[in-house]
Amino acid sequence: MESLLNAIGMVNDKLWLVVIVILIGSGIWFCATTRLVQIRFIPDMFKAIVEKPSEISEGKDGISAFKAFTISAASRVGTGNVAGVAIAVAMGGPGAVFWMWMIAIIGGATSFVESTLAQVYKVRDKDSYRGGPAYYMTKALNWRGLALFFAIIISVTYGFVFNAVQSNSIASSVATSFDSDAMIIKVIVGLVLAALTAAIVFGGVQRIASVTQYLVPVMATMYIFVGLIVVGLNITEVPAMFTSIVTHAFGIREFAGAALGTVIMQGVRRGLFSNEAGMGSVPNAAATASVSHPAKQGLIQTLGVYFDTIIVCSITAFIILLAKPDLYGSEGGMELTQSALATSVGTWGIHFLTVVIVFLAFSSVIGNYYYGESNIEYMTENRSFLQGFRALVVLCVFGGAIGSVPLVWALADVFSGLMAITNLVAVVPLTGVALAVLRNYTRQRKAGLNPVFNREDEEIKGIRGWDGMECWDGSDPITHRDQQVISKNS
Repeated sequence: MESLLNAIGMVNDKLWLVVIVILIGSGIWFCATTRLVQIRFIPDMFKAIVEKPSEISEGKDGISAFKAFTISAASRVGTGNVAGVAIAVAMGGPGAVFWMWMIAIIGGATSFVESTLAQVYKVRDKDSYRGGPAYYMTKALNWRGLALFFAIIISVTYGFVFNAVQSNSIASSVATSFDSDAMIIKVIVGLVLAALTAAIVFGGVQRIASVTQYLVPVMATMYIFVGLIVVGLNITEVPAMFTSIVTHAFGIREFAGAALGTVIMQGVRRGLFSNEAGMGSVPNAAATASVSHPAKQGLIQTLGVYFDTIIVCSITAFIILLAKPDLYGSEGGMELTQSALATSVGTWGIHFLTVVIVFLAFSSVIGNYYYGESNIEYMTENRSFLQGFRALVVLCVFGGAIGSVPLVWALADVFSGLMAITNLVAVVPLTGVALAVLRNYTRQRKAGLNPVFNREDEEIKGIRGWDGMECWDGSDPITHRDQQVISKNS
């Protein structure tokens, strides 16, 4: 096992040098070309998230902007925010937190571009829309081969590997609550998770959205609230904590032997795993929404990056750093966060975090599964393949609960890196499409209109992949201009 981990670690070290260059380089490019859309349009993000959907079929509403947000948040907000941040802090020190923040700010622009493209090139499904990188690779670039590769990679990554990560963290947190590492506990947890997963994923995207819109906001709010209690209890230590985060970020202080490269690498890896900007996963959720303009879902998913990393990941980092644990030699993970929380609020914190992570990680399992389903449907319309995929997802959820923590996380790093490279190779050439859509949105906002999108609009007609914008021909009632409210103060 150790030799396998070492081999995967060597692959990760080389792969992630490439990923970091591409991720940060493309992110800066998107920041420059969109003129910091992730900052300029923050108020619009909150307006767009409450937009009501239109009927996707007679008597049945489509997926709302908020539901699409919670599907992506279900995947984002999970063990990456708790166990992943703990690993980053344990291996890279406090400075890793700074680089997570930086990757979130840069990633906000990346998320806007990829999620907007997903909306532009989405297709109609029986009870919603679907889309994502495989769709814009095909419809805008005609890169069918790369699209198939991406569809396979994301189905394996989210359906199998990342879901194993989530169930592994659930089993680990439950075992910590029972103060026992007995295999029987993990087996029981795995069986329960597998049964619950099967009950939901065999119900389709509407059931998935219905579950995530309640689970994610409630559990995330509870976790943030307790984190703020920890900050309040240790308020005098907060200035020193922020100083430590910044100084360690630039190698001003040595931390547990962590070189500056390790600090940055851990921050970027865990930041990407948590907020997923650039990986090509979130666009699959963004495409499901019935909205009046593609840019709205781009802005909403940018908000999702901030919520995930700037808020939820920071809460975890604060809980750990304010407890001042001995991080040297620690592997991090769920146990580190649980013990740190217990240091501040007492032993009940261990059990509280168990409850929170069970629900957050389970919602991630559901969101992760949907990303795979969307891409299985891209590859084939044969329902037997989808049913087989669902069965394998359930098996991986069980397997992850009884598996090895370091191995599962190492595999997650490999696959997330491959996804990011593949997705960004397609997104960068399509920057012009996203910019045209943003100009269309901005023009209407300046005119006092609630923006709606039509492929016949002056900025859009004839641009790359124009004939692939099949859902923007005005057939969706939410895109009818005569139904939109005009307000100079909107």
